[in-house]
Amino acid sequence: MTDSKHLVQKLWNYCDILRDDGLSYGDYVEQLTFLLFLKMDDERTKPPYNKNSDIPKEYNWQSLLDKEGAELEVHYIKILMELGRRDGIIGVIFKKAQNRIQDPAKLKKLIVELIDKETWLSLEADVKGDAYEGLLEKNAADVKGGAGQYFTPRPLINAIVDVMKPEPGMKIHDPACGTGGFLLSAYNYISKHYNLNRDQKLELKHKCFSGNEIVPMAARLCVMNLYLHGVNGEENPISPNDSLKVNPGGIFEMVLTNPPFGKKSSEKIVTEEGTTASKDLTILRDDFWAKTSNKQLNFLQHVRSILKINGRAGIVLPDNVLFEGGAGETVRKKLMVTCDLHTIIRLPTGIFYAQGVKANVLFFDKKAASDKSQTSKIWIYDLRTNKHFTLKENPLRFEDLQDFIKCYNVENRHERKETYSENNPDGRWRCFTYDEILKRDKTNLDISWIKDESLDDLDNLPAPGIIANELVEDLENALEQLKEISEDLSSEQ
Repeated sequence: MTDSKHLVQKLWNYCDILRDDGLSYGDYVEQLTFLLFLKMDDERTKPPYNKNSDIPKEYNWQSLLDKEGAELEVHYIKILMELGRRDGIIGVIFKKAQNRIQDPAKLKKLIVELIDKETWLSLEADVKGDAYEGLLEKNAADVKGGAGQYFTPRPLINAIVDVMKPEPGMKIHDPACGTGGFLLSAYNYISKHYNLNRDQKLELKHKCFSGNEIVPMAARLCVMNLYLHGVNGEENPISPNDSLKVNPGGIFEMVLTNPPFGKKSSEKIVTEEGTTASKDLTILRDDFWAKTSNKQLNFLQHVRSILKINGRAGIVLPDNVLFEGGAGETVRKKLMVTCDLHTIIRLPTGIFYAQGVKANVLFFDKKAASDKSQTSKIWIYDLRTNKHFTLKENPLRFEDLQDFIKCYNVENRHERKETYSENNPDGRWRCFTYDEILKRDKTNLDISWIKDESLDDLDNLPAPGIIANELVEDLENALEQLKEISEDLSSEQ
């Protein structure tokens, strides 16, 4: 049986051949995606599957095998262009696709010696799916490519899914799905923990999961990732539309997401002189509590909107969402009134591919309208203070989140017990009442109580790059707050 690690290495070895031609890791993974999809589609048309293909014969896998040299290169470019105009999963896979392989001989080698020699459909979904996940992780680690923003650490995703406990039949959504980590983790959790009949398995594969991703490269990687794992193989579950621009109503039982880092939404506008500029984009939606260009605050409001009553959410958000005044305070107060915001985990630095990011996971349940606040207690787990992770030397592991999972008390979160006390001030699990939170300046949820040992140990400071990034982030937060104050003052005049 083909091992996924061996397959990753085999796939990755060919990248070295193409690196000399200037291909980035991301370019290589994209080209593999195009070719793998064409090969697997071809396999489906043959015994024992005998399926009809939506890809015209003149653009299928066999048409690539039949050509050489410059003719192959021209034909490959035409395939990418033509299939990018299609609807459904084919359109998402090939949208804005371009040939990055400049040497036709190397393209032929990739087609004949790597892709064509393997019968991909005969491989177990775990093998080919895990192999593709391995490629995505390698791609995310490529700092120059910047692909890490689409790749949330899988141990963190799996821990979030573990405490969320998705169930068969649930409609589960990720409005910023990147390469599909949350959707796949939820799929794997349900497959592992429930004994499903045939109809339930079909529903799980084709009707339970959906997402949005506006970056074509990330969307195609996500669709292919799902496809290789056997999820939504018959239709396209990923929309290329911007989640924030439309309110679909409360239609999901569960939302799991890590919206993109960076505070502002922006759109490109072309001036009369023909130059391109960015402008801040304030989302205007009547279901939002606050108008702001801070896209994380907008994603938080959006997630609340698209949940059904009693629907549950786990969302990764940066620190500024917890402490910003103005729109931030408004959103926090409204969230606690309309939802049961019951749990926050303060994540450590060094676990994301963007250095210096300070993030948290907020867990909340949407509740029916009521005269009183739906949040009574917020439990906070501090996995940040005095914790030091790096992507290579000391990466975050699933084991590092076991204490949080235990404290969360999945079986009955209403019977939790603090590990913090006067006798144990370094306990990482602490409860705050709703009234205590309201008394805090600007309803600040960015709460830490454990003494930071690095402040007393100058030899144990974070790397200079991390310190610099944190300073930049703090300055950006301060400038954003000054801008909001200025706008408020202007509107009052």
